[in-house]
Amino acid sequence: MRHRRLAVILLVVTCALTVQAQSGRRQVKPEPAAPVPSPTPEPTPIPKAPHKEPELLFFLGADRDTFASFSYSYYDAVLRGCADRLRSGSSAGVDVTDRGFNRADAIKKAKAESKSYVVLLSLKLDTMARSYDDLVLEYNVFAPGTAKVVTTGRSYQRATRAGPVVVGPNTRGSNNTIYREELLRQAGEDAGNRILKAMNLDVEIPH
Repeated sequence: MRHRRLAVILLVVTCALTVQAQSGRRQVKPEPAAPVPSPTPEPTPIPKAPHKEPELLFFLGADRDTFASFSYSYYDAVLRGCADRLRSGSSAGVDVTDRGFNRADAIKKAKAESKSYVVLLSLKLDTMARSYDDLVLEYNVFAPGTAKVVTTGRSYQRATRAGPVVVGPNTRGSNNTIYREELLRQAGEDAGNRILKAMNLDVEIPH
């Protein structure tokens, strides 16, 4: 009986020591999981404005095949002036050809077009000319599809001139090519003004 009690006591003591040893151990906690980064939102693309074709179009050409042998730079000057004025005075798209473009070409081009008004520019000597440089700019505008003349008229080299034209040092002589080209460019601007006015675009012609 005594031996049995001793065995029981030893068993209880052994269990108590085991429990105490286990409770004294440091429990290893798992490392917290790293937070998953949230995806960066993509920037909202800015919608592009749809390309809109201009409702009004002009096609410009100059009749370079005349009997008078004017400098080609003169034709370039009137075309540049007229085209710039049509662009700045309206929302029209403007196309310019640098090739010879006579009346027959202008009529053919206008009949083949559905939207573009065809503008034909021509340089001629003034009937009251005192010199070879007294040039007049004539313009004709043909309607698309029918080639009907919408407007026609003349513009003179000094029509839009307000005071002396200064294009550089020593360039104010009447025989100077640069000076002459500037006057013709202004005549082209005046023609563009008159074309816009005739087409009821409410563009005031400067004096």
